[in-house]
Amino acid sequence: MTVGEASRDRRPGGARRQPKPLDAARLDELALAYVARFATSAAKLERYLVRKLRERGWEDEREPDLASLVGRYVALGYVDDAAYARAKSGSLLRRGYGPRRVRQALGEAGIAEAIRDETRPGEGAERRAALALARKRGFGPFGSTRPDRAQREKQLAAMLRAGHTLDSAREMVDAASEQAAAQWAADRDDEDR
Repeated sequence: MTVGEASRDRRPGGARRQPKPLDAARLDELALAYVARFATSAAKLERYLVRKLRERGWEDEREPDLASLVGRYVALGYVDDAAYARAKSGSLLRRGYGPRRVRQALGEAGIAEAIRDETRPGEGAERRAALALARKRGFGPFGSTRPDRAQREKQLAAMLRAGHTLDSAREMVDAASEQAAAQWAADRDDEDR
């Protein structure tokens, strides 16, 4: 917010001006601006609009029909839950999160169970995600020293919190070398392509 914008939002005496209540046209403008700015799911768009209605109020005679508004943006292709799920899943995997955390994030975004099942990462992607987290956090052979028992347990716990299976976490933390860890991750790469 610039200085000029801040002064326009203030009344004399420093009180904030209440934003105008929404009507159908303003609600549509908010929805369009949101989908233009953010990749989103239908459920996230609807939650955003509900929040805006709660914050600003409603001045139209008819009740807002959020389902049809969101449905229209889905029909226009501005909101695509499957594309959102693929993009979000890929992003989380590249950051080192495991399949359980990916599934959880998609569920929180309101992605349907069937779409979550379709976009479930393959074993190669899961292994690459475990490798990415181990490299990023300096686990196992990627650390400056070999972890002692207490450090190993902490590293395993961190991998499990990130959504990896116990087997994957053990493979990364207990890998003999960086090359062995990379080879384990690459063993399933051909299945994902």
